[in-house]
Amino acid sequence: MVVAGEPSFRESVDLMFNRAVRHMDLSPGLEQKIRVCNSTYTVRFGVRLRGKIETFTGYRSVHSEHMEPVKGGIRFALNVNQDEVEALAALMTYKCALVETPFGGSKGGLCIDPRQYDERELELITRRFAYELIKRDLINPAQNVPAPDMGTSEREMAWIADQYARMNTTDINAKACVTGKPLNAGGIQGRVEATGRGIQFALREFFRHPEDAAKAGLSGKLDGKRVVVQGLGNVGYHAAKFLSEEDGAKITAIIERDGALVGDALDVEDVRQWIVKTGSVRDYPNAQFVEDGAKLLEAECDILIPAAMEGAIHRGNAERIQAPLIIEAANGPVTFGADEILRKKGTLIIPDMYANAGGVTVSYFEWVKNLSHIRFGRMQRRAEEARHELLVNELERLSSDKGLGWTLSPDFKKRYLHGAGELELVRSGLDDTMRTAYQAMREVWHGRDDVEDLRVAAYIVSISRVAATYQSKGL
Repeated sequence: MVVAGEPSFRESVDLMFNRAVRHMDLSPGLEQKIRVCNSTYTVRFGVRLRGKIETFTGYRSVHSEHMEPVKGGIRFALNVNQDEVEALAALMTYKCALVETPFGGSKGGLCIDPRQYDERELELITRRFAYELIKRDLINPAQNVPAPDMGTSEREMAWIADQYARMNTTDINAKACVTGKPLNAGGIQGRVEATGRGIQFALREFFRHPEDAAKAGLSGKLDGKRVVVQGLGNVGYHAAKFLSEEDGAKITAIIERDGALVGDALDVEDVRQWIVKTGSVRDYPNAQFVEDGAKLLEAECDILIPAAMEGAIHRGNAERIQAPLIIEAANGPVTFGADEILRKKGTLIIPDMYANAGGVTVSYFEWVKNLSHIRFGRMQRRAEEARHELLVNELERLSSDKGLGWTLSPDFKKRYLHGAGELELVRSGLDDTMRTAYQAMREVWHGRDDVEDLRVAAYIVSISRVAATYQSKGL
């Protein structure tokens, strides 16, 4: 959504970049090199559908090649345009640097409403788009690695991976050309939930620091916190589900495109199943329906999670936002103008480039898995279990020999003797990534008097890392 007088999404990202580099000692040349988008490829291709040829327009933008391959999702949406794709590619560069995944930033998009086509038609369109990108090395395990985004999923990634393999029959690393694939096509456990899980880990880390929570006027842990979620797609659904089921948070409102639901503690899984069954939140029996869903962004709550489109919070509604803490699950949900208003009000924002980095982090694990050609945990899991069992047996033998009469509780034994498989290792790696990235941000946030918010801190950390990489290359 663009409100009159506000910069575009692309301009917003540049303005936020400018806010950060003012606090940095970069040469003008290096600053410009990091800011600009290296290249954007526009493709127009035809596909024969329903007895006639339809022409589609797609984009693949590469923002920075300070590290390769470059990484970024492909979205299918009618409002995809060059400006948006370039903004998202820039965010990907900064996001990857912040969470220390060794990628540059890229993004792709296709102007299409996927709901207007059946599965067979979508496959034809996706394969043709992939073909156009693959033949120009804009999809390649060593150069450019896409992933799912809005309007795409595991299904589309499997089609793209297969298209790449058909065109590169001797590439042993073909599966690594794209991430977010289904498990049986070279995917990794925990990828579908990754961005939502990252939101959970980010909030857990935030509340581990009482002084940070106090800046938002909050205290304690996540238990009992009232949460409003905008968008119950993949990211919003998993974030809301994990926060409510595992951390005791109360989901008090769920905002969707056709209205919103309000309640004391909504059952996220139940709402999700209703949407899957009916395609809408309307007529959901266990909560109050509100026609003007966007108004609930302004509802009283502790945590607001915008997990839908960019620009959801803008100059037009920022003043009325009551949440003391906003965590940006979507890319760019708070415009530059809204960001200024919210900062003046004292609202604390956990920025998108950190908050939704769970997806690219687990994508990195999947890429590594594809290149190593072995599932995580396959070699060490049983050795780990055997070592643990050795210790448990020895403790129980000592108890028996000395007549101490104590035993380990069955629940402890079961949990301790369970070796880490792929899913546990993926979650562990993601948790570690979200913790260390937050600590790098807060070190700048608390350590410098001229840095007042987490967004500037995040940009400073990521731009510094990109700059260091360029300098090491001799630029």
